[in-house]
Amino acid sequence: MGFSDLFADVISSLGFAEAQAEAPPAEETQNTEEESTEEKSEETEEAEEQPEEEEGGEEEEEEEEEEEEEEAEDPMPRIVQECADSRQCASVKHHFDECVERVTRTSEDPDYNGPKEDCVEEFFHLQHCATQCAAPKLWRELK
Repeated sequence: MGFSDLFADVISSLGFAEAQAEAPPAEETQNTEEESTEEKSEETEEAEEQPEEEEGGEEEEEEEEEEEEEEAEDPMPRIVQECADSRQCASVKHHFDECVERVTRTSEDPDYNGPKEDCVEEFFHLQHCATQCAAPKLWRELK
């Protein structure tokens, strides 16, 4: 007995019922389509009969609720960017910028046959430095 057989036996012993459905008779589907078109036409007539003043009042209430529900701007991306540009992360950012320039030059040169390079390692070093710098500032701002 394999693992899959064991698993199938455990699932079957739990007693899940199989869902079975029957197709509706063909006559009812035609009647249903006719009824649904009649309902749609009735709904459009009712919508046309409602005065426009009621709709305008609802829109004003929705706008007021949206203004109240606006969320504050997340300060983290701004603080992380400031830290990445700061003196504390200057050397790491310099290495990342040099790598980006080097990769850009090699990708634009059609005659370059050397190894393909990416700047993932430099990017992670920069993000680590920026995050370490931003953490205390972020906590101070959130308090």
